[in-house]
Amino acid sequence: MENCLRRHHFTIKPQIGGFFTTPIISSSCLNFRCSGNRVALKRVIKASGGASHCEFSSLNSPLEPRSLVGKFLSGVFQNHRQLFHVAVQEELKLLSDDRQAALSRMLLASNSDQALLHRRIAQIKENQCEVAVEDIMSLLIFYKFSEIRVPLVPKLSSCLYNGRLEILPSKDWELESIHCLEVLDMIREHVTTVTGLKAKPSVTDTWATTKVRKFLLARVYVASILYGYFLKSVSLRYHLERNLSLANHDVHLGHRTSLSFKDMCPYGFKDAIFGHLSNIQSIGQGLIRQEEEIEDLKCYVMSFHPGSLQRCAKLRSKEAVNLVRSYSCALFNNQGSDSVENDDIILTSFSSLKRLVLEAVAFGSFLWETEDYIDDLYKLKDQ
Repeated sequence: MENCLRRHHFTIKPQIGGFFTTPIISSSCLNFRCSGNRVALKRVIKASGGASHCEFSSLNSPLEPRSLVGKFLSGVFQNHRQLFHVAVQEELKLLSDDRQAALSRMLLASNSDQALLHRRIAQIKENQCEVAVEDIMSLLIFYKFSEIRVPLVPKLSSCLYNGRLEILPSKDWELESIHCLEVLDMIREHVTTVTGLKAKPSVTDTWATTKVRKFLLARVYVASILYGYFLKSVSLRYHLERNLSLANHDVHLGHRTSLSFKDMCPYGFKDAIFGHLSNIQSIGQGLIRQEEEIEDLKCYVMSFHPGSLQRCAKLRSKEAVNLVRSYSCALFNNQGSDSVENDDIILTSFSSLKRLVLEAVAFGSFLWETEDYIDDLYKLKDQ
């Protein structure tokens, strides 16, 4: 096959001695259709039996992919994990090209008899790309969880036994390991606030049971996603301001700063400045505090103006908003409707509540990283 695999324009280039080698693709998961010198990859969706109660399977996310792109990448993730990010990048480029091509045709036909037709085609293509990107977001987040060996909680209906919810194993250590100590302290306070669990609980406290309404639990989960997203955003801004403040202090003392520009922007200049602090103007609102020392992260957050807090907590893209809504509905509502507002009362342990909250916070943190990753290849729609 001349060492290339193509799905439309999907190409995997083998590298001699590099990370990737010539891929060996199992015919059980990928089929090929040859035409001349082109080899097009056909997506084949393999059906499987339903998971058992509260089973953490290899890809048992509550939200199933809705697009062909999502289902294709799901198969790549499960069967050819080493090619997953290559496939994601190619799919994002294809989606971006398809969307731009439809938009260009619409503009070219704006004064013709087919203007309405091409406008409708562009709208359909935009909607299809949006759904596909949401699937890609979900899979990238799932991948991040798999890196720390934490399976996502499946639909809660599969974890209920006679009205009692139990989520095992807890995976607290793994879910906390992705955060720095300052962020982790704030997360632990958040867990205590929303669950009522003591800061340093005993084993008895952890496994004590409590009653919670399903609707309220869903709201806590979504709020925790947004909190994790906010902490990721604000911690980046905090470290940027702190490093620049220290550098500025050295300059005023007449010393050369020991911080390189790379050190001052540990996440990269582009990540730190262009579009990732919610608003360029917010940088000027005390970016370098010459007369006051920036203390710890919690004090820094408490000093924020309400408007700055809102900007840091707001999801940047429409696709992210849709994903959070779809994911929470899939997790908490087995009927698949858009509302989880009901009076179902769930009996559960504080350990299970903590597991859900920590997962949601990690989800929000990974969502921030995923938006950043995707936006380089496919321009997301601003909120």
